[in-house]
Amino acid sequence: MNIKILQLTDEELEKQGVLSWPIWSCEVSEFSWEYDAEETCLLLEGEVEVKTEFETVRFSAGDFVIFPKGLKCRWKVAKPVRKHYSFN
Repeated sequence: MNIKILQLTDEELEKQGVLSWPIWSCEVSEFSWEYDAEETCLLLEGEVEVKTEFETVRFSAGDFVIFPKGLKCRWKVAKPVRKHYSFN
């Protein structure tokens, strides 16, 4: 169960309608999270480290991230985050 980090083109983002998704923001913090649905998101601002029992990943502004359903993790927000997100 791995987190995927992608770099999508403007055309790919437009095709998926990413810029019309809701926006979530978070200040510098640490918290545990469990995904009850798959989440896809595009980071607009910020830097994050996410630790799971399988891996530690880091992502930042411009990254398109996919979190699998059922994932349990710990978020460490190093710089305030703003992201478009969608649950599937």
